[in-house]
Amino acid sequence: MPATTPVLDTLTEINTASIDHTRLMPRELMLARLAALVAVDAPPASYLANAGAAAESGITDQDVQDILIAIAPVIGTAKVVSAGGNLMRALGFAIAVAEDDDVL
Repeated sequence: MPATTPVLDTLTEINTASIDHTRLMPRELMLARLAALVAVDAPPASYLANAGAAAESGITDQDVQDILIAIAPVIGTAKVVSAGGNLMRALGFAIAVAEDDDVL
């Protein structure tokens, strides 16, 4: 019996529709998504889910810092600090997974 992934499938469809209906270049799209993730106080998994596309679009550590600085006056310092922690947890998870893959 094939595995069903209705939630993942839905998220994929939503992302595909978003990409299909915007004229933003990949880098600008990912900068906007990063700002939105911070604004809604997204959990680490949400950052991790976007990390590959962000890296492929050329987003750098400096870009992430610049986004956090730029949106802080609008969303508040508490959300920026929370985002920093969630980004670090996502990075830690990604590193742990990569290290486990190296062992296998």
